Amino acid sequence: MSDQKFANGRCFYKFFWIFLFGCVFGAYYEELLNLFMHYHFHHEWVWQLRRGVIWGPISPIYGFGAIIMIGILGRKPKKDWQILFEGAILGGSFEYLISFLQETFLGTVSWDYSNEILNINGRTTIPFAIIWGLLALVLLKFFYPTISNIVESFPIKFGKILTNILIVLISFDFIISWGALIRQTFRQNGYPAITFVGKFFDDYFNDDVLKKSYTNMKVIEVKNE
Repeated sequence: MSDQKFANGRCFYKFFWIFLFGCVFGAYYEELLNLFMHYHFHHEWVWQLRRGVIWGPISPIYGFGAIIMIGILGRKPKKDWQILFEGAILGGSFEYLISFLQETFLGTVSWDYSNEILNINGRTTIPFAIIWGLLALVLLKFFYPTISNIVESFPIKFGKILTNILIVLISFDFIISWGALIRQTFRQNGYPAITFVGKFFDDYFNDDVLKKSYTNMKVIEVKNE
């Protein structure tokens, strides 16, 4: 019994903590990057939120990206160049897919690389794919072993209770956030709220509220032919 560990091996609880780390890391990475980029081009310090939910420093694309990297690339030992190359392919493809799905189902975009070099339909670029590969390499070689050891050091009962509480809170955050975005799409297409759910989102999560959380999200303008 003394040899038992919380979240031992590649299990659901372990992957949840990797997901959470990726979400928080990605949010602050984007915000810091935007801070320095804005200063470089405009010579002023401006901090803007770069999140995927309404509450908390959480960027799900990085969380799911971390899960994909660990789940696929971490199954067996690989050389550094393999992790870099495969991570670039996975990361670039994932970023492209998320951009496509967001534009298709929500009619919005959160990034557009159309003016960047070596871009692929404005949804990702070769340089950013390489950054994904570098992040995958750092994740597998440094962050994953460190996070894994920390999580496994939790007392089993404490770890389960804490993780389950976080799962409930983050799931609620996702449901409200994505529900509000879906309702925004219907609202912008002229569909009035006909249920209490729609009215709830219109009253408490209108366009002004969402703009504060999703500062870089833009609505795609449909050209009339």
